[in-house]
Amino acid sequence: MSDALDQVMAGAIPYVLHLSTEFRGITTREGMLLRGPSGWGEFAPFLEYDDETCARWLAFAIEAAFGSWPDAVRDQVPVNAIIPAVDAHTAARLTYRAIVGDGCTTMKVKVAQSGQTLDDDIARVQAVKSSLTAANAYDGKIRLDANAGWSLDQAAIAIRELDAVAGGLEYVEQPCVTVEDLAELRRKVSVPIAADELIRNAGQPFVAAAHQAVDVIVMKPTHMGGVGIAYEVAQAAGIPVVVSGSMDSAIGLSAAVALAAALPNLPYACGLGTGALLADDLVSRPLRPRRGYLRVDRPEPDANALAAAAAQVSPEKADWWRSRLTRAWYAGANNLVESLVN
Repeated sequence: MSDALDQVMAGAIPYVLHLSTEFRGITTREGMLLRGPSGWGEFAPFLEYDDETCARWLAFAIEAAFGSWPDAVRDQVPVNAIIPAVDAHTAARLTYRAIVGDGCTTMKVKVAQSGQTLDDDIARVQAVKSSLTAANAYDGKIRLDANAGWSLDQAAIAIRELDAVAGGLEYVEQPCVTVEDLAELRRKVSVPIAADELIRNAGQPFVAAAHQAVDVIVMKPTHMGGVGIAYEVAQAAGIPVVVSGSMDSAIGLSAAVALAAALPNLPYACGLGTGALLADDLVSRPLRPRRGYLRVDRPEPDANALAAAAAQVSPEKADWWRSRLTRAWYAGANNLVESLVN
């Protein structure tokens, strides 16, 4: 291994956290914390991601541990709550809990889940709307995330129906896969369209803008390769940005909060309320919203919480994560961040 990789690996600690609600078909969240002179970073790409994708996640983590972030222009960031593709009763309960417990009145509702129907989505959105009304959250907003689960024709039908049920949607995130379909859909419906899965590298926001395909870009610094590059792309893209996390622990989430805190314009609540999905975390005080906002903070891992999460990792899985980090380094992370480590 290179000296730089040795330094990164020296501070790497694998962990496993449990979720409070099944999300994206998983019940645990696992990854590695990295420690460097700048603090702690988090390398936690989802298990199905290839080495090239993992390289950007590793660059994100190394930037946090060895580099720096843009200066903040605000000390708190508005956030939305997230409602997974659960049944209507659970959706209503989670919505009410987000309003009363966290003060969030913008709800991001998952739709187009594999194995579910439009009727399931309608019931879920109705339940969320009813809970907002019951809680007197008259300024509440509903946005949808389809994770590219619809065809163009399905999206046009579903968005019109769900917009009516919601009493007006704030926007719909990644309803279709391709930039061409998003551009065509944007001409067919009145609801604003956002891109998430499409925004996976620095060039895609500009492609989406050039095609007039989207009204909003959802930017995850994990996928972009770090807060710094995400900030630069957001500034140049010329499209409103929603910063989102990636089901991170509080350590990784704090980096996404740093991006949102640095952007000059932040017209939408950000997708940074995912700490509610974790049953446990790596810090003593998890990053949870208060009155709908997250304070801009950089927490340190709690020694006991980190030890408990690390104890959940078998020796074989710890070796797997170290191997994965090494592959991600040589798949491109080294070219992005080696100057930070040396």
